[in-house]
Amino acid sequence: MSTENKATLSFTDGTPSVEFPIHKGTIGPDVIDIRKLYASTGKFTYDPGFLSTASCNSAITYIDGDKGELLYRGYPIEQLAQNCDFMEVCYLLLNGELPNQAQKTEFDSRVTKHTMVNEQMNFFLRGFRRDAHPMAVMTGLVGGLSAFYPDSMNLMDPAQREISAIRLIAKMPTLVAMAYKYGVGSPNIYPQNKLSYTANFMRMMFGNPCEEYEVNDVLVRAMDRIFILHADHEQNASTSTVRLCASSGTNPFAAIAAGVACLWGPSHGGANEACLNMLSEIQANGGVEKIGDFINKVKDKESGVRLMGFGHRVYKNYDPRAKLMRETCHEVLNELGLHDDPLFKIAMALEKIALEDEYFVSRKLYPNVDFYSGIVQKAIGIPVPLFTAIFALARTVGWIAQLNEMIADPEYKIGRPRQLFNGAVHRDVKPISSR
Repeated sequence: MSTENKATLSFTDGTPSVEFPIHKGTIGPDVIDIRKLYASTGKFTYDPGFLSTASCNSAITYIDGDKGELLYRGYPIEQLAQNCDFMEVCYLLLNGELPNQAQKTEFDSRVTKHTMVNEQMNFFLRGFRRDAHPMAVMTGLVGGLSAFYPDSMNLMDPAQREISAIRLIAKMPTLVAMAYKYGVGSPNIYPQNKLSYTANFMRMMFGNPCEEYEVNDVLVRAMDRIFILHADHEQNASTSTVRLCASSGTNPFAAIAAGVACLWGPSHGGANEACLNMLSEIQANGGVEKIGDFINKVKDKESGVRLMGFGHRVYKNYDPRAKLMRETCHEVLNELGLHDDPLFKIAMALEKIALEDEYFVSRKLYPNVDFYSGIVQKAIGIPVPLFTAIFALARTVGWIAQLNEMIADPEYKIGRPRQLFNGAVHRDVKPISSR
């Protein structure tokens, strides 16, 4: 972080002007350092939603929304998704560089050896209703891991953080598969060490004890790409939640559980679930033949109908992840022969309208990654309520990398946002008989 210029803040209420350093990152907007604003002026800044506030400095992920650019440690997401597997991306996010073959082999082996979970987790799982939302189950299971690993609870110990990272990355697929199997009443499938990370997840999800699971390379690659594209996304709501939670010094499992809980929201990780629910609603109301009626409602601001899976708060151009996911989506539909499925016909019709209709093009409401990843997961056979749990599985490595970066930062402090108070001023309590 370099400081070359300064910003001067002037006031009209008699408060003396103050100067603040301007920090310049390697790329991206300059940042005005206002840490001493309150001490110098007695004033706070006001920025609901943190639209203009940098809460940290980070070297992990960079997004340029205007260009539609996403970089992990400097590498374009397109190159990573096309040339690497998820384990390589995990190593990159955690360590800052892509692994060589020896490093990848060693990292893969460490993760593989930690995929099992304590058998007592099954008793914990049985405390949930069978119809509980998978994210309710995952929030409990991930937080519950802290009860099983007292040897890696100290967030300030780098060695304990490292083993916690391996455990979390390794066990998340097992926990997601357990949550799924429990909900449908099927027996758990234990991990199989000879399979890759993603193939192992697919087997735990869709395998059964009665027959050998046959790995479909096209579907495994599609799921692996979903993991890569969702591994990190800068300082979003759930990542900021993990950082804020961990800033108190809590254990890694609790901090990641907080991220899982935040991700559950329909405006965040639940967006692809909301997208598939929208497609199902269109199907129920007449399908492709009635899609024009739905689009007209979307264009009518008074209707309250929203087009889910299109546009993005950060990207003012095409979401770079969506381009890759679109390609993967068609590969999966071709592999499974699902292009004629009614739900997928609706999806493709919506995609065509959004890419050609001037209303959507002028507003840059392009299909985003949630739109395509939801279609892919549905095609593979993953139930819609499980989509967000899979998002959490993929994002865990990003959360851990961000948490590690924060704890190692010499400027790290417990998070303590300020507020603009507009409630009652000081008043005295009257006796109950006088109220």
